[in-house]
Amino acid sequence: MSKLRLAVICNYLEENWQSMDLCAEMLLNHLQSEHSSSLEAIQIRSTFTWRFGKMPWLGKKRATYNADRLLNRFWDYPDYLSHQVADFDLFHVCDQSYAQLVHVLPPEQTGVFCHDLDAFRSLFQPEKEPRPAWYKAMSKRILRGLQSSAVVFYSTTAVRKEIEKYGLLDPSRLVHAPYGISPEFCIASEYTTPGDREILKQIGEAPFLLHVGTCIPRKRIDVLLDVFAGVQATHPDLRLVKVSGDWTESQQEQIARLNIGKSIIYLQGLERTTIAALYRQASLVLLTSDAEGFGLPVIEALACGSIVVASDIPVLREVGGEAVVYCPPGQVAAWVKTVEQLLTNPNSACDRNLRLAQAQKYSWTAHAQTIAEAYLKLAG
Repeated sequence: MSKLRLAVICNYLEENWQSMDLCAEMLLNHLQSEHSSSLEAIQIRSTFTWRFGKMPWLGKKRATYNADRLLNRFWDYPDYLSHQVADFDLFHVCDQSYAQLVHVLPPEQTGVFCHDLDAFRSLFQPEKEPRPAWYKAMSKRILRGLQSSAVVFYSTTAVRKEIEKYGLLDPSRLVHAPYGISPEFCIASEYTTPGDREILKQIGEAPFLLHVGTCIPRKRIDVLLDVFAGVQATHPDLRLVKVSGDWTESQQEQIARLNIGKSIIYLQGLERTTIAALYRQASLVLLTSDAEGFGLPVIEALACGSIVVASDIPVLREVGGEAVVYCPPGQVAAWVKTVEQLLTNPNSACDRNLRLAQAQKYSWTAHAQTIAEAYLKLAG
């Protein structure tokens, strides 16, 4: 029997959604290495075309970048895909915010991975996320694409419950496919490169708290900064290492108001080996989010043996289990007390072996296996 050709449709790299790029990369790698006898998985990614961003008089403003993003997502990528349809048997859209692409694909042969519902909150939670009419129209088109696909993958039961709560999809089309952990995230330092060691050298020997992720509102970076300032009052040598994300104006103002700028080390564009080295070196890893689709830093940090302190929300409870220390979302005083206790007595955290065991529950091999089986079933 000839192999089925599966198009793995990836995000534009120019959008710099590292977690989405990682999920696509890991899926593709494991499909190609572990399921090549039944599926020929091929990466598809349209070339990003700069239009407004090339006009010097407009400058590198966020508005011009977003205008280019919209044109690429809703015009260029669909046009590019429409010429690829005949070459494939099945189609996998790696990110639900690209589900508008389903409109140019055969929906009965297409699946979408729904990592979270952020792209659609303006439609079913308008009081929490008010958006202009054009944005809602865009979200409706993306949602209709998701709803028309034959299968929708999700990573946590928290995401599934939200989908069911708002009646977005027939539950029979949902497939649970938790993420995995890249091999760089481990307790051994064999993957550490000279570049990684140089960054660790720059950070120095002082203890530090670590946050890995974007600066979007649901990450509650305001809480992170307040907690760090509160803990630093009793641990003046402590530093905060922030990996990824661009500070917003309000976050920059908060840093200045709290007078903590000189104690923050801000890093971007790091290799996975470097992030793993930071996990291993950090005194504590903090996740102050009040909403997540999964929370990859939780299992990555646990796999490195790190002590993780996370918001007590269902999705992070699901992912971290008993291996994580939890704090009430947004309650700075409780976070400060917990962090201070763990810095003073790290042994009060759960056993390191428990942390490693929790991380071992997640595997990119199992992730790819689930997705491969769903597509083979879809193809009959």
